[in-house]
Amino acid sequence: MAGDPAFEREANAQEVKLGGPSALRRLMLSGLAAVSYPGSQAEQLLLAPQELRTADPSFATEIYNGHFGLAGKLADLGAKSPFEIEPPSLNWARELYGFSWLRHLRAADSELSREQAKTLVHDFIRMRRQLPPLAWQPEIVARRVISWLSNSVLVLAVDEPAAYESFLKELTGELRYLSAGYRDAPDGVPRLLALMALLYGGLCIADQNAVVDRYTKPFCRELDRQILPDGGHISRNPEALIELLLDLLPLRQCFVARDRTPPKELTDAVDRIMPMLRFFRLGDGSMARFNGAGPTPTDALATVRAYDDIEGAPVRSAANSGYVRVEAGSTLILCDLGPPPATSLTREAHAGFLSFEMSSGDAPIIINCGAPTPEFEEWRLYSRTTPAHSTLSLEDDSLAEFDTKGEEAEPEADATLSGPLNPQGAFSDQGEGGNLRIKGSHDGYVERYGVSHARQILISPDGNLISSEDKLSTRGLRSPEGLIAGAYAVRFHLHPSVKAQAMGDGMSAVLVLRNGETWRLTANAEELSIAESVLLADPRGPQVTSQIVLSGMMGEAREVRIVWNLEKTGDEAAPHGLIDPNDTPDIRSSDS
Repeated sequence: MAGDPAFEREANAQEVKLGGPSALRRLMLSGLAAVSYPGSQAEQLLLAPQELRTADPSFATEIYNGHFGLAGKLADLGAKSPFEIEPPSLNWARELYGFSWLRHLRAADSELSREQAKTLVHDFIRMRRQLPPLAWQPEIVARRVISWLSNSVLVLAVDEPAAYESFLKELTGELRYLSAGYRDAPDGVPRLLALMALLYGGLCIADQNAVVDRYTKPFCRELDRQILPDGGHISRNPEALIELLLDLLPLRQCFVARDRTPPKELTDAVDRIMPMLRFFRLGDGSMARFNGAGPTPTDALATVRAYDDIEGAPVRSAANSGYVRVEAGSTLILCDLGPPPATSLTREAHAGFLSFEMSSGDAPIIINCGAPTPEFEEWRLYSRTTPAHSTLSLEDDSLAEFDTKGEEAEPEADATLSGPLNPQGAFSDQGEGGNLRIKGSHDGYVERYGVSHARQILISPDGNLISSEDKLSTRGLRSPEGLIAGAYAVRFHLHPSVKAQAMGDGMSAVLVLRNGETWRLTANAEELSIAESVLLADPRGPQVTSQIVLSGMMGEAREVRIVWNLEKTGDEAAPHGLIDPNDTPDIRSSDS
């Protein structure tokens, strides 16, 4: 399709993989699909799964006026169906073919919205053979099946037997397609979603017990693999947990409604995820901005939390997921101590190892930039880089590389992430004086710069003092020929509500929080400056904010230790620090 290079690349790639629409039609009508799917032709729907995602009834009015807004893009339809126009973006097309927007029409609850829903579903059925391969990606087919089932009351009318039959015939065909191709869905959430859609179909359609029996075990295996023992998801994206619960909870209800005991793996997964949602929440209620997490979906989070029967305290260490949470007094710190997930699992992973976010009470302080909303796709690759996180970077380079090469041309924003090669993280609460400690190191810069990075953060028992050391070292490492590990930068991206001012000594800054607290940051870096930053994970779009940057040159030094202290204070006194910078060598000296 013309007009969107990313759309064209995606479509071309899928054309090769699936063999184009004609091959798809052959698959859906072939004996292979029929044999793979154990269910019969759907003749009656028994259930409509509960739709937990919030809805906007004004969507129906927009359609009536010829506008179709999805993924931050608005398409003017004129007199055409949305399936007949040039998609304004790839994400818009994905949402269109996934039919999640049907819930908005259902929320409108009018004769007009019901007619719109029926018309649009049957437009799709009528034109399905002319639709691009994107519409037949397994994860999009799965989302479409679940959306159709959840909103079937809009589409089915018993007094229109021909339309009823056409819809159920298409639904059966889509389930057969998933049955034959769910294994080809990308690993991670897309594959799990495809298996969920098959179970939804088996539970909601009459006489499909064989479907439930066949796909319960593979679904449970996949769910147990993807939801880690600590409740995190293997993609390491906190936001993925919310999205999964929005589908897992209604699925559990469908088992109960059909007088079937929900699989233990399903119940256990939900029970593991709930505490992890609490784990990732900062003091202001927002979710931590790690590894693809964007703006906190507050409505969805509130919905799934209503199903949390325990509401216990979150765990402190999520070793399987690679995160640690420290609470002391009113201070809360979340830190990333895990490696990037396998490249097959996600294209959202961030190079943010050793980055952290921090709040005091209900006031956020230090954040990562986070992932942008779909309409600001141009920011997505930057959001994944190390400089977009509150940690140390060398030469403004990422600690892990983004691979934009491969047999198939991929949009840069979809680049896979590799490294750091040997991340190491440990957490201990046995420090002197009851201090809490976070430790980690990685060799993500060794191959390119011949330097390793280690970070240690100490938190006082009352949470009023944070003292940290970032150590760069060349000891025992072979530097790449002709390459000098020069400029370092330790970044503290600040929440937009934080007001920062550099002090006259050039070595400290004062932070004023929205709750009136004052914090003071001091460091032994060569330079402390306040620069512009951006919060990308905001539902309104990128928001200008600021960052404190500790910078300097490594030069010929074998080792550089940057010590910084952050203390809650109401006066001009400098933080006393848990790590004494005077005990460290001069950061510009050479250790021979």
